[in-house]
Amino acid sequence: MPRKITYRDAIREALDEEIARDPMVVVMGEEVAQYNGAYKVTQGLWEKWGDKRLVDTPISEAGFIGMGIGASMLGVRPVMELMFWSFYTVAWDQIVNNAAMVRYMSGGKIHCPIVIRGPANGGTNVGATHSHTPENIMANFPGMKCVCPSNARDAKGLMKAAIRDNDPVMFMESTKLYGEEWEVPENGELPEGELVIPLGVADIKRHGTDISLIAHGRAVITSLEAARILQEEHGINAEVVDLRSIRPLDEETILDSVARTHRAIYIEENKPYCGIGAQIAYRIQQAVFDELDAPVQRICSLDAPAIYSPALEPVQLPTPELIVAKALEIC
Repeated sequence: MPRKITYRDAIREALDEEIARDPMVVVMGEEVAQYNGAYKVTQGLWEKWGDKRLVDTPISEAGFIGMGIGASMLGVRPVMELMFWSFYTVAWDQIVNNAAMVRYMSGGKIHCPIVIRGPANGGTNVGATHSHTPENIMANFPGMKCVCPSNARDAKGLMKAAIRDNDPVMFMESTKLYGEEWEVPENGELPEGELVIPLGVADIKRHGTDISLIAHGRAVITSLEAARILQEEHGINAEVVDLRSIRPLDEETILDSVARTHRAIYIEENKPYCGIGAQIAYRIQQAVFDELDAPVQRICSLDAPAIYSPALEPVQLPTPELIVAKALEIC
C-alpha cells in the first residue's frame, strides 16, 4: 500500500532531510524548537538536531527575518517560520528591500538563499489581521519566488527545492490542509532517489476536455471537488491545473490547457483586486485569445477583510458550488 502522510508531516520530512543533507540549513522562528512549532510542523526536530539547527527567536518578525536574511547572505540557508503569513508586514522592509533586491543590487555577487514559510489562508476564524493571503504581493517583486502547494506530496518536493534555491522563496501553506493526508512516496521508492519538485512547474491534477479550472493552494482541492460534480451531475469534463508555483510561473502548461479546452476559470482564495487571477486572465487572452469560446472567468475570496464569524467566513471563500455555477454559465 502506498504511504499516506499529512501535509504538516511532509513539510517536516523535507526539513529533516535537508538539515541532514546540508549543515548550513537552519530552522528559525517563534517556538520552532522545544514547543515544536505553532502548528507542530517542526515536531521532534529540536530533539533530533539540537539548538544549533532549530533556533527559537523572540516575538519580533522584523528582528528574526532580518537576522535570517543577513545569515543567508553569508552562506547559511535559513528556513524562517512565520506563525501567520499575515505578520510579513512587520518585516516588509527586510523582505522586499533587502531579500528581494540584494542579488540585483550587488551585481549577482551576493545571494539570499532564504525560505520564509507559514500559513497564508483564511477560513479558520482567526480574524482579518491573521487571515491574509499575500502571494500576489510577494510575487509582484522581481528577485523573490513564491510557492503555494496544494497537497502533501507537492509540499515536500517544493520545500526541498525551495531550500536549495539561491533566491528568497516565500513558501505559503494552509492551516486547513495541515491535517489532511496524501500519498507521498518514500525516498527509496523513487528512481531519482528523493522527491524534489522544481519551482516553476505546474501540474495537471485532473485531465479534461471541456473547461480548464486553474488554481493554486487549497483552491486546487475546491476545484477538484467542483470538477467531480461537473462530471457526475452535468457531463462536463473539467481539467484542473495546479500552478504550485506563482513565481516562477509555468505559463506553457496553463496556455496549453486552455488551448485544448477553450474555456477557463481561475480560482483562488486571494482577493480579486490585483490578484493572481487577473494576471493569468491577461496572459490567456493575450496569448491564446483565438482559442477561447468564452471570456476567462475568476472566482476569488469576497473583496473584504476576512470575516471573523464561523458561520459567515466560509461564505467568503470559493466553494465547489460557485465554481460549478460559473462553469455552467460558460459551457
